[in-house]
Parts: sequence; C-alpha cells; structure tokens
Amino acid sequence: MRATIQDSFFGLVCHTVSRGKLFPFPEEKDDFQLPKRYQRDPQTEAQLAARRERLEKQRKAKEYRDSVSKEREEKPIRIARVVPADDAQGNGELTESERQRQLADVDRSAKPIAIAAVPPEQSGPRNRRMNSHRRVDSDDTDRTRIVTPSANPEAGLDLGDEEDPNLVDWYGPDDPANPMNWRPAKKAFVTAMICLITTSVYSGSSVYSPGIMEAMQYFGVAQVPATLGLSLFVAGYGIGPLFLSPLTEIPAIGRTVPYIITLALFCVLQVPTIFVTNFAGFCVLRFLAGFFGSPPLATGGASVSDMYGEKTRPFAMGLWGLSAAAGPALGPVWGSFAVEAKGWRWSFWTMLWLSGFTLILLIFFLPETSSLNILVRRARRLRKLTGNKDLKSAGELQQADMTGKDIAIMTLWRPFELNFTQPIVFLLNLYISFIYAILYSWFEVFPIIYSETYGWSLGISGLPYLALLVGSVLGYFGYCLWHKYYWIKKYEESNGKILPEERLPPVCVAAFCYPICLFCVGWTAGRTHWSAPVIFSGFFGVGTCLAFQGILNYLTDTYVVYAASVLAANDFSRSAFGTGAPLFSHGLFVNLGVDWGCSLLGFISILFIPLPFLLYKYGHIAREKSSKAQS
Repeated sequence: MRATIQDSFFGLVCHTVSRGKLFPFPEEKDDFQLPKRYQRDPQTEAQLAARRERLEKQRKAKEYRDSVSKEREEKPIRIARVVPADDAQGNGELTESERQRQLADVDRSAKPIAIAAVPPEQSGPRNRRMNSHRRVDSDDTDRTRIVTPSANPEAGLDLGDEEDPNLVDWYGPDDPANPMNWRPAKKAFVTAMICLITTSVYSGSSVYSPGIMEAMQYFGVAQVPATLGLSLFVAGYGIGPLFLSPLTEIPAIGRTVPYIITLALFCVLQVPTIFVTNFAGFCVLRFLAGFFGSPPLATGGASVSDMYGEKTRPFAMGLWGLSAAAGPALGPVWGSFAVEAKGWRWSFWTMLWLSGFTLILLIFFLPETSSLNILVRRARRLRKLTGNKDLKSAGELQQADMTGKDIAIMTLWRPFELNFTQPIVFLLNLYISFIYAILYSWFEVFPIIYSETYGWSLGISGLPYLALLVGSVLGYFGYCLWHKYYWIKKYEESNGKILPEERLPPVCVAAFCYPICLFCVGWTAGRTHWSAPVIFSGFFGVGTCLAFQGILNYLTDTYVVYAASVLAANDFSRSAFGTGAPLFSHGLFVNLGVDWGCSLLGFISILFIPLPFLLYKYGHIAREKSSKAQS
C-alpha cells in the first residue's frame, strides 16, 4: 500500500514539495546499488570502450561482407561441370584426362553451367563443428595445443549489442516498478479504481434524463431543446479525447495527472450546473462537463492495458468495458429517485457526490501506470545521482522527436483519415455507432413504456435500466469463457501468431442480439406483462458487451501502429451518433409508436448481421490491400 500511495498524485506532490524526503524512491536511498551499466568508474568506462571497439569492428566486417556479396551478385559466375559419380573412378576421384576435359569445357563456355549432384560419401571430408574449447593438431604430430576462449572484457555490463548504455530501462525482468510485475491484488485494486472513475463520468450523461420534463418547465423550452442537456454531454466526451487524450501519451505527463485534474474540473462544473438559471449557460456547462470528463472514457482502457499481458488483458478490459456500460444504466436509477424526491437539480448533486468521492480516492490511491512516465522520472533521479546528463529514457527520446505538427496530425487529422479511407474502420465504426444510437434512444423510449404505458412512478420507472447492466454482466462472463477456452487455445497453437479475425466470433453472436431485443421489446411493451420488455432489453446488454470487446480488440490488432488514432476515430464516431440519437428518437417513438419505432431500428440492425461474418472470412484480404493495416 505504501508503494501505491508513493506513486499516487498525493505521494508525488509530497515527494516534490519535500525534495525527496517524503516517500523517497530506491535511487534516493543510501543503500541503493547502482546497476553497473549506469556506473561511470574507470573500470566501467574501459568496458564500454572495449564494447564500442568490438561493435565497430563488427559493423565494418558486416559492411565488407555485404560489399563482397554485392560484387558477387553483379558479376557473372562460371561454374565447372562436375562429372556424375558413376562416371568417376570407384574411389570418387577424377583422372588427369577427365580434369583436363572439364577445364577445356569451362574455357569454351561463357555461361554458368549447372552442377551435378554428388553423393555425400563422394564429396570429400567435411569440416567438423568446433566447440569453444577445441583441440587443434600442430605441425608436430606428437604435440597438441588447447585453444580456450579469452576472458570477456564486458562481463557485468549486462548489455546487448543493440542496447544503448545510456538508455534508462527496467532493472530486470522482475522490476517491481514495472506495472506488469505488480502483485495481482494491486492490479485488481487499480483496475477497480479505473472502473470507478469510468462509471462516475459515464453516468453523468443519463443521470439528467429523468429530469428533462421538469427542466422543460423551468427553462420554458420544448422537449427536443431540453434534451440538449443529454446530447451535449455526449458530444463533449466525444470531442474531448481529440484534445485531452494525447496529453496522457506524453511521457513527461503520464496518465494519473490528467485523470486527477480533469476529474477535479468535472466536479467543479457540477456546482454551477446545479444553480444555473439560463438555458444557454446550462447547455454550455453540460458540454464542458462531458469534455473534461472524457479522459477516463478514452484512455481508461490504456491504463488497464499497462498492467496486463496478452492473455489476461481481455479479462481486465472486459471488466473496464462493463463499468462503461454500467454508467448509463445506473445514472437513471438514482437520478429518477433524486428527481422524484427533490427536483431535477438534485440529479447533479448525486453526480457531485459520486465524482467527488472518486476524486478523493484517486488522489491518494491511483498510482501511475504508464511505463514511459515511470521511466522518465527514474531517468531524472539517476541523472541527479550519477551526474551523467546523457542518461535518457525511451520516453524522453521519443518526446524529443515529437513536434506540435506531429501531435496535431496524430490527434486531429489521422483519426478522420483512417475512418474514411480504411473500409474496415469505417464499417465497424458505423456499426458500433449505430449500437450507441440505440443505447441513447432507450432514454426516450423507456419513459414512454414504463411511465406512460404501465403508469409507474418516476423513481420506479428508472429500475428497468438495470436490465441493460444485467445483460452486460452476462455478456462479460460469456466473453471470458470464450476467451479462455477458444482464443487462448488458438493463441497457444499458433505460438502467438493468431489472426486478428479470431477476435470476431463474439461479434457474430452479438449481431443477432439486437434484432431479438428491438423486435421483442417493441411488440411486447404494453401488450404483455412488464417483465417481458425488461427481459428482452437485457439482450441489448449482452450484445453490446460482446460487440464492443470483439470490435475494439479487432481494430487494435489490425491497426497496431495506428491503434490510438483508430480508437479515437471510433470514440468520436459513436459519440456523434449518441449525440443525435436523443434528439430524433423522441419524435421517432411518438410518431411511429414504440412498436414500429423499435421495428425500424430492428430492420436496420438486420442489415448489419452479415458484416462480422464477412470480415471473419474475408478480412485478411482487406488487410493485405491496406497500406496501414497489419497484414
């Protein structure tokens, strides 16, 4: 726990203010043993000089070999004809006349001549492989000499030929500072913190929906403009990652500090939202709240990925995805009871309490998970300890080459370029955006079904949203079973070289969940017991969990180099659809009715059913034709 607090926002502030006296790191303690590769005493300097000399010789030797090989490739080669074995003498040797005839053939021919195959037993003696300790015959047959390898002048440096002696890295494969090496309990705790902040912010979108009718009366606006309080929040957390997420990728900043600062601003913005009396001001505050609350929604998955390996990462990522689904499902639950008891403004009081509690926990207990940032701070401490200004981490070298133009291209241009030039990205983003539109349509159709049709009170009418959460939980457990017994097996059989398309079977299952949900909810609502539409709405949660896990993993596996840009495009695309859905869905369900409104969405969902199957079978062809996809 001390290490967790030491690396938290609180611990880092205390460490900085006290100049290293509070929460000191290993490099700042008297008993710290500096690794030999970072020492610069005379012996180590001599070893590094010997290493540089050896590498220079190897480089020159390689250049010479390459030049000789190139010359041989450019010159024509004439090869003597070899007499087949059955034409030679019984002992496998050629007579003098046969050798003369071969030489004459070579002189007469200017073109290469194929070599006849010769059996191994007639090919003459072969060189034997020599060990490092080998016995060599001298000219004097009565004596032999033993050749032994010389002592390694670089012993103790622990440096590979490609490694930079000034590059600050982990102290070993078991370095406890590496998030991959944290204890399972610590990983689980940090994952829970990331899930908590994700749920806290995500619930801010739907928590307002139960109070829309009262907000209409207070501000004197129609229902569609009043719905902007929901839509603009979604727009904010769709646009926010384009500007805020790159901050978490800058090695000197890391992930924890942006989480803390933006969540603090998110909490502060709830206060004027509670007391605002102007509708335009209310809309601006809702957009800003979504904007500053967006980092955990966009980079929470990256924080989780920092701690887990290839096989276990999907389990943790699925849990984080479940927390994202829990936010919109839980927001209307407590928002409905708050609005029913105290009025529409009290839905934002609940947001302030939840996000404030989360902020306090994160300040004291959320450690940094970015390995680049951890090593940047380690490099600073080592430079201070050794006085060697050349010690740099990989993150510092990367940051030195990063320009403002590169950041702008990465964040503002490349996501849109990939979205509209890569068919795989465009189609899957379109599909997941449609799913998002259905999700935010529920906040319009559920009040019609349960408040108007079944006559439930405002507080009780928010409970059916829990069916979405229950469905997501079931989908998560199903995904974990599939990943454990199918994907990991495929991964091990292929020695880690598994096709990205193997991520898509859960999406194939999810494709059937949406038509089942939409048609059954639409035609059972008001015609049967209330439990029927509740149960069938759970299919949406199952499908959403499976689809999100499969699609996002497939995109990151397919576009490894451009994963951040692809995910940013996905986040913006689905948020754009989520922004518009509450605005058109009210008119859709009022004019067409719940039955035909849901049916229209159901027919559209049927059109998407072939997509995952086609990508599973032909996705490799699309990847091979793409210049940016992993082939």
